[in-house]
Amino acid sequence: MIGRLSALTGVNIETIRYYERAGLLPPPPRTRGGLRAYDEEHVRRLTFIRRSRSLGFPLADIGTLLRLDGSDAQSCERTKAVSLRQLAAVRDKIASLRVLEQALAELTAACRPGRQERCPIIDALTSAPEPAPDQTARAATGRATRRGS
Repeated sequence: MIGRLSALTGVNIETIRYYERAGLLPPPPRTRGGLRAYDEEHVRRLTFIRRSRSLGFPLADIGTLLRLDGSDAQSCERTKAVSLRQLAAVRDKIASLRVLEQALAELTAACRPGRQERCPIIDALTSAPEPAPDQTARAATGRATRRGS
């Protein structure tokens, strides 16, 4: 039965069990033989979870979205707020990836095999990084360097 749910939704069996333990997917009733008996609501809910995960929503937000049914303006407004927060997180990740892309492009462009004594990519990866200005200030004051600290 869990194998069929897995096949219908494209979600791994262990992941299904994890979502049950996390409270995102209600535990199904059991057959007399002890097998899980999933129904269409489980398929719908698991599909919702899988699609939400594919958009990068954290499990906590998925739980919130599952509790909102979208049938009224207030529910829809709260759903939109969760989605806007996720959109902002995705945009932040894209901006970070663009910075990473630029740094990697510059590093790769500096490498000219056969024209240098040492590989500048290897040298750059093994050298100590220079701390960012905000990390230097935090280190001097003893504050944590985690983002948002």
